[in-house]
Amino acid sequence: MEHFFTIIGGMGTAATESYIRLLNARTPAKKDQDYLNYILVNHATVPDRTSYILDHTQPNFFPPLLADIKQQSALGPDFMVVICNTAHYFYKELAAASSVPLLHMPHVAINTLKKRYPNAHRVGLIATQGTMADHIYEREITDAGHEVVLGDGHVQDQVTELIYTDIKEGNRVDGALYHNILREMIEEKGCDLVVLGCTELSLAQEKASDHPYPVIDPQDIIVDESIRLATAFRNGQTVDFTDLVKKDDPLSH
Repeated sequence: MEHFFTIIGGMGTAATESYIRLLNARTPAKKDQDYLNYILVNHATVPDRTSYILDHTQPNFFPPLLADIKQQSALGPDFMVVICNTAHYFYKELAAASSVPLLHMPHVAINTLKKRYPNAHRVGLIATQGTMADHIYEREITDAGHEVVLGDGHVQDQVTELIYTDIKEGNRVDGALYHNILREMIEEKGCDLVVLGCTELSLAQEKASDHPYPVIDPQDIIVDESIRLATAFRNGQTVDFTDLVKKDDPLSH
């Protein structure tokens, strides 16, 4: 297969399914051959990312992801994308293990935020406790010149319930809970917009988008970037990965 890309997902599977569903729905296709070539690695048995980040005695999710990167690199994809924000904890180590460009979802998302909301000041962030502890989105948002407002305390409890209890365990999206989280971030914490720093939150946005609150959805953005890149490679166009990868990501893990 020529000109394909690799999707490393399964963290969790419902969120990865959302990415694939949007990817196929947005691809301009009138026949089978118009769709994109890709390999989906739905590695559902990768250990929980947040559990390890918060407690290093828990199973480490880096070895299985590293094995995926090396295995897929040998096949020669044009690029790779990891469909899990929290897994970017090991981004630099994973990217260094391959010559194939690995898209940096948080970096791409905040670059898009700068373009869509240039006048935004207070940027809210909701994510897993692991992503919060890693500060990956905080660094991106601060470097972009915005003030970060964290969804901590009561909001974080609700976010954890939505991600783990409702979506991962119950395979359902509580739209009312999701909307209330956004309402608290915008109306009570005074955010100009909210960054959805977890792919389960992206799934919630797909299923319950009937709200008035402005959000930046990294998974939604990386879907569009995946289509753009894959189409460019298929058409033999030159691709610039400068704003899509991050070579200076801190190596601290």
